[in-house]
Amino acid sequence: MAEGAALRAVRGCLAAFPREARELGWPESVPYLDRPPSPLEFYREWVSPNKPCVIRNAISHWPALKKWTSAYLREVVGPKVVSVAVTPNGYADAVFQDRFVMPEERQMPFMDFLDIVEKKVTSPNVFYVQKQCSNLTEEFPELVCDVQPDIPWMSEALGKKPDAVNFWLGESAAVTSLHKDHYENLYCVVSGEKYFLLHPPSDRPFIPYALFRYWKATVRFPQHSLFSRLNNPISAFFGQVLFYSSISQQPTTYQKMVHLKLWMRRMQRRCPGSLWTP
Repeated sequence: MAEGAALRAVRGCLAAFPREARELGWPESVPYLDRPPSPLEFYREWVSPNKPCVIRNAISHWPALKKWTSAYLREVVGPKVVSVAVTPNGYADAVFQDRFVMPEERQMPFMDFLDIVEKKVTSPNVFYVQKQCSNLTEEFPELVCDVQPDIPWMSEALGKKPDAVNFWLGESAAVTSLHKDHYENLYCVVSGEKYFLLHPPSDRPFIPYALFRYWKATVRFPQHSLFSRLNNPISAFFGQVLFYSSISQQPTTYQKMVHLKLWMRRMQRRCPGSLWTP
């Protein structure tokens, strides 16, 4: 009886925690700044309390804003072979049925990738340049001079240079599944727009997770049935179940969470805060 009462008390505290955390500090919407903050202001107002923000006019001086057209990218990167994630439905690194599915990592000329993104070549699959591990400096060094691989006020605030700088390019069907980062991130939109749903760390008790075996695509495929299966178990979040099903199909606990909706457009920079779940 005592153990049951204690368990109910713990569950009650967990249920109240997200609401109380929002009342104490989490914003009801993501704040917009009209200029980059000073290092001290950035650390004090955003990094230390672990709050997200969107910074306008933060990259207006980058040459990439004017130079990164399809014609320019074809000229500079062109026939170079790069890594491209390919999926049949846009969900890379996501749960599908009872497996965690990883994308096919296809090596292809960058100009062929642009042909697909621009619809000059039709494909039933979804293509996305999304490689991690600082692919801007490793795979696309030709583009580094058009941006800042190091953001001075961010580096000063954190006391270190970035561990990785990534370049991502994809079509509208490409979706990033539910995940959390242990890094402080700056997400810069050079062209187009990006839609985010953010969960604060206090929502973690209501985000279900499970252990899955994973599939990794090793062949070119029109259907999920051509994914080759590997037997290594890994932990994965229910990405599309949480974000992309109707509310009636979502887990009951998910309805207790209040996520922040955010559209990011050209010339804006997002700082989500570590351990937030986008």
